[in-house]
Amino acid sequence: MKKITKRLLAGGAACAFAFAALSLSCTRVQVQGSAATAFADTSKPAVTIPADSLKVIEALQSSFRSISSGVLPSVVEIDVTEKKEVQTMNPFDGWPFDFFFGNPNGERDSDSKNRKREYEQKGLGSGVIVKRTGDTVYVLTNNHVAGKATNITVKLNDGQEFEGKLVGADERQDIALVSFDAKDAENVVVATLGDSDNVQTGDICLAMGAPLGYRQSVTQGIVSATGRSGDQIGNMNDFIQTDAAINQGNSGGPLVNIYGEVIGINTWIASGSGGSVGLGFALPINSVKKAIDDFISKGKITYGWLGISLVDVTDDYKKELGVKGQKGAFASQVFLNSPAAKGGMQAGDFIIQINGKDVNSQSELIREVAYLPADKNAEFTVLRGGSKLSLTVKIEERSESVSNDNAKLWPGFIASPLNKKLRESLKVDDKVKGVAVTNVLEKSPAAALRIQNGDIITAVNDKKVTNLKEFYEALDLSRNKEIWFDVYNDGHTISTGKYKLN
Repeated sequence: MKKITKRLLAGGAACAFAFAALSLSCTRVQVQGSAATAFADTSKPAVTIPADSLKVIEALQSSFRSISSGVLPSVVEIDVTEKKEVQTMNPFDGWPFDFFFGNPNGERDSDSKNRKREYEQKGLGSGVIVKRTGDTVYVLTNNHVAGKATNITVKLNDGQEFEGKLVGADERQDIALVSFDAKDAENVVVATLGDSDNVQTGDICLAMGAPLGYRQSVTQGIVSATGRSGDQIGNMNDFIQTDAAINQGNSGGPLVNIYGEVIGINTWIASGSGGSVGLGFALPINSVKKAIDDFISKGKITYGWLGISLVDVTDDYKKELGVKGQKGAFASQVFLNSPAAKGGMQAGDFIIQINGKDVNSQSELIREVAYLPADKNAEFTVLRGGSKLSLTVKIEERSESVSNDNAKLWPGFIASPLNKKLRESLKVDDKVKGVAVTNVLEKSPAAALRIQNGDIITAVNDKKVTNLKEFYEALDLSRNKEIWFDVYNDGHTISTGKYKLN
């Protein structure tokens, strides 16, 4: 969204020549008879529109003018410079050059493969002014616009330019906050943030920014859909989809409703060509309001942490769990000593509600938990073994070092039902009962027990398991101080060592 190249096709001279040639040839044609020459008549309207209809159209046009004039002063262009590194190849590395020029043993320079050249890359995007404190003005934009910038220039709609400073950036939501200082900051226009929860499909909206470097551009369309997943671009948020034209350079600019309120931050487009095809996506403003204050006070966004690992599951998987047809999120694994574990949540729980709100998908639960404040209790409703349970969990602040620690993730693999296709793949007949092991994580409890992908768990603590429901019931962290598995592989069944849970 940042590498902008303006290409101006100069064909004026050729057009002028062609027109001149045509004019000359016309003067040589002898026209028989005469014809009246028509000229533009400016004394009457070009078309006749019924008065009532004209008033409606003029009112709509007047509205768009008012929205544009009111919001555009808060929309900025953001020019950035990033330092990049590229691997370089030295043509004089290796034999015979090393031998003759400083490496007499013929050994390659160990650093030659690590040589890198640094260069600067320029780009641009958009932003919207969301807050002003004294002489400091804050601009909301995308992380992919300014998150890695070494130099930032903020350009206002009146032509003023300011040196920008990165206040904070977040990759999970692809947002960033930039600040600049202005002596007359009280004259800087701050945008009004709306309520994106009220946005509905069909709402009229306007996208503003600097597409392809053309500042203060406005396009108009409707909200095509809401709640679009950001999984395909690695974003935890859902998105507002719009057919208002969004192009490279629009990133970070506002999506505005008919009341002149910012309802979203333009973030990405779905396009085979790289240009607008009517599939633009904006972050709902409600999902990033808290981030503005977090950036200012802490320089980062703080997220709530539950301490589970989620996976999407198929209908067959749900059937074995006993939750067929149920919407929710499946906790395939749980971190030992995490908020979830302390609150009684188990691997294998199917989460259907959080704080009384239905959970419809894995992505929805991730967002809801992320927005929860640390040290506050949250109420979860889960399905376990066909029964509904209510759990109270005290949320903690997310830490990357803790949330990425596979050594604490229990059991350290994903269990899969032994369906016909998997049996054929593993070459296991119907006599073998249990669950298949997939996605074993390095340094996890499963890895410590030498469990491998393709193994089949036939028993837990000497109790036979024939399906997913029985398997997860046997993993109960509250009733076991240690757990071991019977593992079938290639015609052999062995017992693992005992894993101490506390």
